[in-house]
Amino acid sequence: MVRVVLVNPEIPPNTGNIARSCAATKTELHLVAPLGFEISDRYLKRAGLDYWPLVKLHYHENLAAFWQEQQQKGGRLIAFSARGTKNYLDCQYQETDWLLFGKETAGLPPEVTAVCHEIVRIDIAEPKVRSLNLSVSVSVGLFEAIRQLTH
Repeated sequence: MVRVVLVNPEIPPNTGNIARSCAATKTELHLVAPLGFEISDRYLKRAGLDYWPLVKLHYHENLAAFWQEQQQKGGRLIAFSARGTKNYLDCQYQETDWLLFGKETAGLPPEVTAVCHEIVRIDIAEPKVRSLNLSVSVSVGLFEAIRQLTH
């Protein structure tokens, strides 16, 4: 099954909502530090409700630690970015993909997107809206990957 990776998330309720989606779909959630909150943050727990025990959570101290695990396990890196070169619907997802999402205020850093196999975007009809909320973006991308892989 695909894996969700949050690189330097900043807002606890977003991460909590993403954790809930990951619990519901039995998807691994990887958090790459530094985080903008403590893992024990009450807002994080509140957003994830009582589903945290069901989350396959992996914590990485930094990008280097994440890269090491990703290289050991293999699989493509699919970056989600407002500056993506391909619509996320046109990506052919694979079971071993890692879906990477950046922090709320800045997205993924260039050193991350530079090593990704694909950089995809979620098109937005209104040009004055820069991007979707992080938890919405993860749900859109994750559920499309699951849809493709189960049909």
